[in-house]
Amino acid sequence: MELLSQLLPFIVLIGIMYFIIIRPQQKEAKAKIAMLAAVKKGDKMITNGGFIVVIHKVEEHFLSVKMNDDVIVKITKDAIARKYEDEA
Repeated sequence: MELLSQLLPFIVLIGIMYFIIIRPQQKEAKAKIAMLAAVKKGDKMITNGGFIVVIHKVEEHFLSVKMNDDVIVKITKDAIARKYEDEA
């Protein structure tokens, strides 16, 4: 019984850390994977570098994106931060 009373604060602390730190990170990672799987031609995205690009072609590990009317570059899917939502 005495051992249980000594371990109880550590067990509670581990539980709190799970619900505050680990679980939200897992949810965010799943949401990003789902977002990258749903990417299609014509979507506006924001890269990790801060560029707003339009998806030109979707490949297995890479995306061809339009930076402007003349420039098309190939980036990895990991370089996408989030989908761009027009505030207008």
